[in-house]
Amino acid sequence: MIIYLHGFDATSPGNHEKVLQLQFIDDAVSFVHYSTVHPRHDMSHLLKEVHKQLAMSQDPKPLICGVGLGAYWSERIGFLCGIRQVMFNPNLHPDQTMVGRIERPEEYADIATKCVTEFRKKNAGNCICILSVNDEVVDNRQTEQELKDYYNIVWDERETHKFKNISAHLQAIKAFKLS
Repeated sequence: MIIYLHGFDATSPGNHEKVLQLQFIDDAVSFVHYSTVHPRHDMSHLLKEVHKQLAMSQDPKPLICGVGLGAYWSERIGFLCGIRQVMFNPNLHPDQTMVGRIERPEEYADIATKCVTEFRKKNAGNCICILSVNDEVVDNRQTEQELKDYYNIVWDERETHKFKNISAHLQAIKAFKLS
């Protein structure tokens, strides 16, 4: 089973395309929707929905993945639920980057203070991060610096922030899921 979390643009047709691409790895791909504008509510909702998906699955090696803001949540929810994660162009600091786009971006900073201390150190090896050289939203060199001590970083030369086509990375994701 693969759980897919969309980014800030929840209604983008690219989300459906990514779900279809992920079905080449696993027939059971679940798209979990969340509001994107109420971080505390989103975290509670995502934890509940992911727990529900895990309870219904027989897959011994489920995976959660997301793009942008969905990658932010994938890392945290995956860690808290004990499942592996794949992040595409993660928005690691939505408390800074979402100002003016959501009602309470400061809630992200509050969430960070409530997360497990040094969670990335404890999560090391349980996540891969795929970064676009051409990301027009996030500075992925900075993202690499923040994550490289904990996760395998894979660079993509073609895609932009929304990562419309993930097919070049499907075999690596499948190998990671099954390892």
